[in-house]
Amino acid sequence: MIYRREALAVLAVAGIAAQLAKPLSAHHSGTDAVAGGDGDMVLGASDAPITMIDYSSLTCSHCASFHINTLPDIKKNYIDAGKVRLIYRHFPFDKPALLAAALAECAGPDRFFKFLDVLFGTQSSWSRVADPIAALTSIGRVGGLQPDAIAACFNDQALLDRILASRVDGAMEFGVNSTPTFIINGEKLAGALPYAQFEEVFERLLSGG
Repeated sequence: MIYRREALAVLAVAGIAAQLAKPLSAHHSGTDAVAGGDGDMVLGASDAPITMIDYSSLTCSHCASFHINTLPDIKKNYIDAGKVRLIYRHFPFDKPALLAAALAECAGPDRFFKFLDVLFGTQSSWSRVADPIAALTSIGRVGGLQPDAIAACFNDQALLDRILASRVDGAMEFGVNSTPTFIINGEKLAGALPYAQFEEVFERLLSGG
């Protein structure tokens, strides 16, 4: 049993390393990620006619489903085309999600969305273990972050407070109480909805409806 766990751990680390070594992947290639003036992480043109705010928790399986299965098509057809600007905002529901959000933030704007890809894609390997700090530290190290820097990130109270404030602000401003929740030009949608439903909203807004 020990050998099997060790083998699975090696395979998981190898998969993480391969993903982090790629360019920003099919999700994010071709569009620069930038940090907004208010600390938001943003994908897409600043003058895009549609702004889509994504409130997600990194331990939420429905959020992972959206980021893995639906966001790539939105990215390809709307964000890269200059029609939609995506603003990602943290909405952590538990401590592992809070720490994972801090890790992604510490990766920096250039790698933030890449780390999101990895964290959502490997969610079950770190979010449900006895020691999520150790698991997240391993992911950060494979991603090129130093252990001391990762530990400092997890203990950066100002950063943690800012991430938690994003949840409070989302609840107060938009009534967010579940994840994922999307605010699309002021219109609220909740749940890991199929691509077709986002497409319908985008096309209606682009046509002036």
